[in-house]
Amino acid sequence: MKIKPLSDRVLIQPDAAEEKTAGGLYIPDTAKEKPLAGSVVAVGPGTAEVKMELKAGDKVLYGKYAGTEITVEGEKYLIMRQEDVLAII
Repeated sequence: MKIKPLSDRVLIQPDAAEEKTAGGLYIPDTAKEKPLAGSVVAVGPGTAEVKMELKAGDKVLYGKYAGTEITVEGEKYLIMRQEDVLAII
């Protein structure tokens, strides 16, 4: 991975969106909800005020509008501040 987050930022790979409903119906791409969970790929070093609590490999929950979406080598990632992560699961 060529991306190294700076400061108190983390790089997250979102989980895949649901393809089917519980009843077995397929969800079209236009109606899919953005996933709210993902895996931490990389973390920044933190700052003097912010100690990094997350580490690569953590499964996390984040807010619906948190982070900035980027695409690297065909894969979609989110980069956000550690404070935008709601919980480790």
